[in-house]
Amino acid sequence: MRVNPDPGPAERSASKSLYVYGTLVVVIAAYVAYILISRHNANRALDRRYREKAAEQQRSSDRAAIEQLGGSALSIRALYVSPPVIHRGESAKLCYDVNNAKAVSLDPPEGNVWPSHTRCLNLSPKKTTTYTLTIADARGKSVSQAVELKVQ
Repeated sequence: MRVNPDPGPAERSASKSLYVYGTLVVVIAAYVAYILISRHNANRALDRRYREKAAEQQRSSDRAAIEQLGGSALSIRALYVSPPVIHRGESAKLCYDVNNAKAVSLDPPEGNVWPSHTRCLNLSPKKTTTYTLTIADARGKSVSQAVELKVQ
């Protein structure tokens, strides 16, 4: 039996075709992978820019809301009684609006008070009373304001 060291033209053609098609498949796969990766990176960049823009719009909106609600200063924006004069046995509402307060107290105490932009308490004093609302921030700074409810 004799071994032929030189492959025939049919065998060379098949191995050459296999090499060409294999190389072509690898090149196409690399090109498709490149396109997918570049699109993924482009989408991530777009998402990041969108999130940054949305965050800046939110910050701008938050700043505007803070300014509308009194800025960052500790303040009593409103304190009033309605009606300001009552007859004995009737009731009135004491309402307040505070800004940047961490603690709120009312003297004389007439129920639970807390930091709020709209809070009202029902009052029924037996005599004319002056109510003092005191607020404090986290640093200990405090502000007070008084309102009188007249009882006839």
